[in-house]
Amino acid sequence: MSAAPAVAALDWGTTRLRAWLLDGTGKVLAERRGDDGLITAREKGFATVLEGHLGAMGAPDTLPVIICGMAGSRQGWIEAPYVTVPAPIGAILRGAARVEGSSRDIRIVPGLAQRLTEAPDVMRGEETQLAGAGLPAKGRHLVCMPGTHSKWVAVADGTVEGFGTWPTGELFSVLATHSILKHSLGERPAPVSADSRFFRQWCERALGEGGDVTSKLFAIRAAGLLQDLQPDEAAAALSGLLIGGEIASARRRYGASEAPVALVASGALATLYGAALGFAGLAFRAVDADEAVRAGLVEAARENGMIGGAS
Repeated sequence: MSAAPAVAALDWGTTRLRAWLLDGTGKVLAERRGDDGLITAREKGFATVLEGHLGAMGAPDTLPVIICGMAGSRQGWIEAPYVTVPAPIGAILRGAARVEGSSRDIRIVPGLAQRLTEAPDVMRGEETQLAGAGLPAKGRHLVCMPGTHSKWVAVADGTVEGFGTWPTGELFSVLATHSILKHSLGERPAPVSADSRFFRQWCERALGEGGDVTSKLFAIRAAGLLQDLQPDEAAAALSGLLIGGEIASARRRYGASEAPVALVASGALATLYGAALGFAGLAFRAVDADEAVRAGLVEAARENGMIGGAS
């Protein structure tokens, strides 16, 4: 490595792990990715998995480590208690829980809890992406973080006011493999392109009716029987319907935002959601999800005094 790392940063999920050695500005000096997420680490031991990745990257023995994600869940390494919203983003990061019994300074960023009786919700990992999304310190902002469980977050003057979860990715998987629609999409649903006219048509249908998708799901099956809708077209239709429904529902819950929606995503999801937001007439600002989580982890390390402030 050409420069000395300031901190090791990990996004430790249920099935996957991403690890980086970063300098004080957040520049990546080394990177590792693996399938040893929470499920595997519980068997092998979290410390063993961590040290294996750090050793492979040549990390010094005393390098501090900041972690976000499911490693801080009740089933993880240690439980990093949820911070209840509303809460300032900086205060959330400063609540990182220390892993005792290690020669390193290892801390895990807490998740967020929304304890409303009518809308209970939790998140782990996305709060760190939120911190690294480059939101202005002032004003009201809406953040969309697509995924298996998409999160929409309302932030005002640096404080997380509330958030909601739409399990859009999980719904697509369940419907494609365990419902009548599996006959329409085939055994291996085709990747969906944002350029597909079927993605756009079905997304606009959901947007036009305020997010009502359940009454349209069976229409995908019927279109295959009556209109020769092909499997790749059915996959695009289902994706457009679910994403359009999510956006319509979130817009209804959180209202309009003067600032563009911050879309924190990477790869195909970034493209699909960007197109769908455009169909909805919503301006957005794209934020790379990997860059956001790294920036958030660096900020968490600063907030906890593990590295110095930005120069």
